[in-house]
Amino acid sequence: MSALRVGIFLAFFFGLFAIQESAISLIHFPIAGFSLYLAIAIALMAHEDGNAAIITGFLAGFVLDLSPTSNGPFGQWALILTLVGYFFTANRESIADLTTSPITFVIFVTLGVSAALLTYIIFGTLLGEHNGSLKRDFFIIFANAIWTMLFTPIFLPAVGKFRQLALSSKER
Repeated sequence: MSALRVGIFLAFFFGLFAIQESAISLIHFPIAGFSLYLAIAIALMAHEDGNAAIITGFLAGFVLDLSPTSNGPFGQWALILTLVGYFFTANRESIADLTTSPITFVIFVTLGVSAALLTYIIFGTLLGEHNGSLKRDFFIIFANAIWTMLFTPIFLPAVGKFRQLALSSKER
């Protein structure tokens, strides 16, 4: 991943973070909330090849760690999304099969967001955070999965177009 592309992705994640914190998080969704930021970050990581998925995960996690609503220690989201990016890199061939069909890609993004949230809860527990009851946490993850499944088809084509625009001629 080129330095220019890292800068483009970092600016994109800061803009997306601003939208998430100033607009999406203020909407009172029935049941529980929705993380547009995580859904787009997971979709971008799934599109990336090789180490670019790991770098994208780290950049997305770094920006997400700046959230004033995050109760965890700084770097927890960066670690989690870097691990998700590593998982995508290690399983690139099978993930590439999932990203070819829009329906399977939506399901994949939904499962990826849910896995990231579950990993956040597990790491938070290991680091001594008090996240609340397990029943409530699973309810929030389930509700987020429902909203992710409903909204992902709307922005998925734009994520693919953004990634194509961010690629340099050498990387295409």
